[in-house]
Amino acid sequence: MYNQLIKTLESKEEQMIAIRRHLHENPELSFEEKETPKYIADFYEGKDAEVETNVGANGVKVTIDSGKPGKTIAIRADFDALPIEEETGLPYTSKNKGVMHACGHDAHTAYMLILADTLIEMKDSFSGKIVVIHQPAEEVPPGGAQTMIKDGVLEGVDNVIGVHVMSTMETGKMYYYPGFVQTGRAFFKLKIKGKGGHGSSPHMANDAIVAGSAFVTAVQTVVSRRLSPFETGVVTIGSFDGKGPFNVIKDAVELEGDVRGLTEETKATIEKEIKRLSSGLEAMYGVTCELEYNDDYPALYNDPAFTEYVVNAIKDHSDVQIEQTEPQPPSEDFAYYAKELPSTFIYSGAAPEDGEIFPHHHPKFNISEKSMMVAAKAVGTAVLTYLNDEK
Repeated sequence: MYNQLIKTLESKEEQMIAIRRHLHENPELSFEEKETPKYIADFYEGKDAEVETNVGANGVKVTIDSGKPGKTIAIRADFDALPIEEETGLPYTSKNKGVMHACGHDAHTAYMLILADTLIEMKDSFSGKIVVIHQPAEEVPPGGAQTMIKDGVLEGVDNVIGVHVMSTMETGKMYYYPGFVQTGRAFFKLKIKGKGGHGSSPHMANDAIVAGSAFVTAVQTVVSRRLSPFETGVVTIGSFDGKGPFNVIKDAVELEGDVRGLTEETKATIEKEIKRLSSGLEAMYGVTCELEYNDDYPALYNDPAFTEYVVNAIKDHSDVQIEQTEPQPPSEDFAYYAKELPSTFIYSGAAPEDGEIFPHHHPKFNISEKSMMVAAKAVGTAVLTYLNDEK
């Protein structure tokens, strides 16, 4: 069974790469995906699986039913791209100006399509069902996971597996971490209103830039002085809009910030402290503050028992190396599936063999395409083990 899986996957590697390159050339932004879900649905045409389109708006759900009673496992791949102008110089560079697959979702979809095709052909080798979740809009909150869940994509499902290719991890290996593995996220906008005036007469004005600068400095103490040294949290001010004539005291400034926390408790602490600092700014500087705080993706929690099960399946029944890594700073809306069901989110090392390694969301981001086959073998092995285990 496992040999059949591996041999069949390997025979389709060229097709897998071709799919990834087609998707890379034709990226679509979150919530604007039209051609990608059509391409995915068309791939399954004539195959022995149930295909549902427009799930949670632009998502595609594929059910592979063995016809025999058993458990149901879901495997998920996202397919949206980013508003980035590509600078890789690849022969299959993006044809859509200002849009790029700079996070590897093209690779996720390519590996998943070939894996699903292979599992459809192997329906006699397992019991139960496989639900393939082709998800849009991972990159932009509120994300595509929530809408697909609301549309019933997890109905009848027992567990969920997700994978992300990682350009910063060694190619040829899979990686995992039990427990909280990726940070949750929030973002905020703060408008500080003072009183404008002439640059020569600050005593007759109330400088919003000074108050805003104090906030930027003070907010850094949230992590250093309000969180335990053993907690993971980040507060970044990414925008400070205070532009104006050099000799004019601004009457208002607007700041935007990014918040990350590895647990929901950490996120709650940061939110409380940011709100407290905003209120304190009014008292200290005599300004008024309008704070808009948006809590979006939760921290991603890998169920320890299910993660161990998946890791052992990969170790025992494949030649794929898998090793423990550290928690990852970015946020990921796979966390919503993990809040509903015991799930695990693992990584496929995808560092390019040649040239400089660029991080995700960089205009020169690229991956080793070998990472896709490694992911397909690992997830396929875990799925077959799971659906042949009567426990």
